[in-house]
Amino acid sequence: MNRAARSEDTRTRLIEGGMALFGQKGYNATGIKDITDAAGVPKGSFYNYFASKEDFGAEIIRSYADFYGKAWASSMASAPTQPLAALRHTYEHFTEYHECCESRTGCLLGNLAAEISESSELCRETLRKVTATWNRQFADLLRQGQADGSVRSDLSAEQMTDFFWSGWEGALLRMKIENSIEPVRLCIQLMFEQFFPRS
Repeated sequence: MNRAARSEDTRTRLIEGGMALFGQKGYNATGIKDITDAAGVPKGSFYNYFASKEDFGAEIIRSYADFYGKAWASSMASAPTQPLAALRHTYEHFTEYHECCESRTGCLLGNLAAEISESSELCRETLRKVTATWNRQFADLLRQGQADGSVRSDLSAEQMTDFFWSGWEGALLRMKIENSIEPVRLCIQLMFEQFFPRS
């Protein structure tokens, strides 16, 4: 039992170390030795858990998605009941998280999508599945808003979700470039006060 516990702890440390390094340095600039050094384990132990760096990258994507999912659920638990207000509440929480970070690393998945989606089919497909799940959750709430009359109905919930996702990721990229949270705040303001509401 102790051996199993140590093994799971090592795997967790590898993932946590890799997630931090990918956020700071990117996928291509991070070597396996960097990851094992961050986890405090021998380099050879990496391959006891992951077949390759690409396999590890896909697991980082899934782990980040789990982290995001828990943050989403936690925020929704304290959100207003009205769907559009609940969405804004959640993305304002995400904005506060980025504002509190010392470095403006943006969205790890957006960063990885830009860096490796063309060179790794495994990572690209994992990114696609993860973002599709997020978009379904977002679109479901927009549909509820359309049903209660608070959200515009001239566009589908899926179209608005796609547009928001593009705007949000673009705002996170500008946040990194400008080292300022203001692009993210402006994105939320325009989306939730001008774009989504029914006229």
